[in-house]
Amino acid sequence: MGEDRRFRVVVNDEEQYSVWPVAGELPAGWRAEGFEGAKQECLTHIDGVWTDMRPAGLRRRDAAASR
Repeated sequence: MGEDRRFRVVVNDEEQYSVWPVAGELPAGWRAEGFEGAKQECLTHIDGVWTDMRPAGLRRRDAAASR
């Protein structure tokens, strides 16, 4: 697997991020987030946008509990 391989940033319903090869079919439950590039570029993008590592369901429950 070469470093010039293209990847896309993917996200699931719990707003968890990952990278997936552009040429590959997305796994069930994941959708393209819109960013594509080299693997390290995608990982850098994820570092910038995924600021809260908790799953979305847990964030919602925490927010409701703090009200």
